[in-house]
This record gives sequence, structure tokens and C-alpha cells, in this order.
Amino acid sequence: MTGLRYVYAVCRPFKAPLQSQLTGVAGDPPRLLVHQGLVAVVSHVPEGDFAEGPLHAHLEDLDWLSDTARAHQGVIDALTVVTTPLPLRLGTVFRDDSGVRTMLEARAADFRRALDRLEGRVEWGVKVYVEAEPQAAAAPAEKAASGRDYLRQRSSRVRAEEDVWQRAEAFASRLHETLSGYAEDSRLHAPQNATLSGAAGRNLLNAAYLVPRTDSEEFVELVDRTKGESPGMRVELTGPWAAYSFAGEKP
Repeated sequence: MTGLRYVYAVCRPFKAPLQSQLTGVAGDPPRLLVHQGLVAVVSHVPEGDFAEGPLHAHLEDLDWLSDTARAHQGVIDALTVVTTPLPLRLGTVFRDDSGVRTMLEARAADFRRALDRLEGRVEWGVKVYVEAEPQAAAAPAEKAASGRDYLRQRSSRVRAEEDVWQRAEAFASRLHETLSGYAEDSRLHAPQNATLSGAAGRNLLNAAYLVPRTDSEEFVELVDRTKGESPGMRVELTGPWAAYSFAGEKP
């Protein structure tokens, strides 16, 4: 089959088969390209969609981008079940197999170092949200009888808001400290914008934790015990994922 080569991830050779009927980007099943002790997981994609110009245009199309990202992630998820993949950036494309082999050779030392560090480990994501805005948590304001009453009520609301945020930030900080102490490594990401993510509440903690696969059950239980610990806080756990947040060098 002709076409460009779309690369999902790099890993070491593995024996377990990928799930049957697995398809990747543009509907093509992924295959393994082995070179010098490394494996690039690739599939064929049409040049008309994935050459530099068309790809750049497609990245502005949210529907196309969503479908492509879903197919890309599906392959990464399937790999995570059977091995430790090192995910590559969405839209990593080469002209042919020779181009993929050249990339593997050029980055072989970095790939091997990262794979050694991530072997047998997965990423868990934890987010903490304040479920209600502080104003909603404060008592309803009475109609001010005077300017002095208005200032007093306003001062009281401000103090109530500050108290809510302080308690929320303290909870998120304690949780991150606890989980970081259990995990082998952690990364703090920028809080998510509610308008873009669609998640309810205000995101205070958006963190990733690198955990040995064999310790994942205990990590999940540790997170679960924190749920409901602080009223008005929502804790969300996602994973296990391939270690996207830890694929590069340590910051």
C-alpha cells in the first residue's frame, strides 16, 4: 500500500499481539517497523491529507482533528496494554519506511533512555475542581439599608470567597503532596479552562503521576479515599495512560 507513514509511538520489541480489528488514523491498521532494537508503530496515510500543506489545513478543522486524535489515541491505548510505548506527537508523518528508520537512528539514544525510565510504568491523571463558585457558597446578601451596610456586606462576601479558595487550594496542595510522595515522578500542568474543557467547576489541580503498573491499584485506592474528604471539592482520576507527560527529559 502506498502513502505516507504515520508514526504513533516508539517501543521495544514485544511478543503479545495487538487487539484484533485495531485500526489507526485514516482507517489503516498499525504495523510494526523494527530497526536496530527499536520498534516504530506506523500505518499508511494518504498524501492528500497528510502532506505538509493539507495537514496544516486539517489541523484547523476541529471535526477532522477530533477524529484523528481519537484514532491516534486508540492505537496508543492498545499498545499500553501489551508494552510500554513512547508516544509521538499527533501528526508525526514521514515519506516512507526509510524516513522512519532514519528518525529512529537519529533519536535512538534518547528513545532508549526514555524507555528504560518508563518501562513497566503508566501515567495517572488527577484533577481537583471547586464545584461551586465562592459567591454561591456565601449566604444570600440582604438589601443594604445604607452605604455602611453595603460595605459591611461586601467585606463579608469577600472574606467568605477568600476562605473558600484558601481551603480549596490547601486541599489540592495536600493531595498533590501525598500523591507525589507515592508516585515515582509527577508533573503539574496548567489548570484547564472550563470554557474549553466543558468541565463543571474551576480546575485547581491538573497533575500527572508516574506509577509502576504493579502499584496502580494502590494508587487508585489512595485517590479514591480523598473523594468526599472536602465538601465542594471534586476529584477526578483518569488513566492508566501511556506516560505522555514523562516521555521527554526531566525538566
